[in-house]
Amino acid sequence: MSEPRLSSLHPGDTAIIRSISAEESLHHRLLALGFRIGKEIHLIRRAWFRGPLQVRIGTTEIIMRRSDADKIRISPHPAR
Repeated sequence: MSEPRLSSLHPGDTAIIRSISAEESLHHRLLALGFRIGKEIHLIRRAWFRGPLQVRIGTTEIIMRRSDADKIRISPHPAR
């Protein structure tokens, strides 16, 4: 069974980034925005019709294409 991807989260869900499988330019852009393996990520909202996602990493909120979110594998965040 494959790991879920960031695009599969529902609003309010929190997860941990496990891997980023993107071309080099996108990978560097995501790193600059704070996307790092082991970091907690929170999905704030999803746009309709496979539109963009709004996510929060730390105190930074980012709007990203769903196709880019498909390249980020996550694992569910353990209950606090």
